[in-house]
Amino acid sequence: MAVDHYRILGITKNASKSEIKEAFRKLAVQFHPDKHAQSSKPSRDAATVKFKQVSEAYEILINDRTRSEYNFSRYRSSSGYSNNNYNSNFYRRGSGGSYHRPPPSSSGANRFVSNLDAVFRYMRTRSFILNLAFAGILLGGTVAIDTSGEALWKMQNPGKSFEEAMKTIEKNKRPEDGQ
Repeated sequence: MAVDHYRILGITKNASKSEIKEAFRKLAVQFHPDKHAQSSKPSRDAATVKFKQVSEAYEILINDRTRSEYNFSRYRSSSGYSNNNYNSNFYRRGSGGSYHRPPPSSSGANRFVSNLDAVFRYMRTRSFILNLAFAGILLGGTVAIDTSGEALWKMQNPGKSFEEAMKTIEKNKRPEDGQ
């Protein structure tokens, strides 16, 4: 079963960074191991486990990149589509206490799905969408200019096509033989 970091901190998915920090501080003080030093062993162990969960949730949700990847992995698992690269252990603790994604599977099909996921993630970025909108505007402008040029030609030269006019110009440029 996947761990819900939002539920652990008691916040909503659209919580701000200040709300995340506030929730973490409150829970960290409540479950800090030093506060439970005089408690019974089971109570102390439960508080330590809860403190670790709260710390992990905070580390993932406070960083924009890891938070978006966590949200993406939750979306994938809730939509019924799963890939072994995106499960509840999406982040694993590395050296120095930081979290990182596990390396992709060497299977060709999983690598294709992983690359496809990367493409879809990129397609949802703001820069891609802005570039796509800019390209659409340029394409639309080109089509509008081309269409309006044709309409202007027909208004100024009724009954003649552009090709006919070009043939006439070429004919007039050639020096006449014998004169």
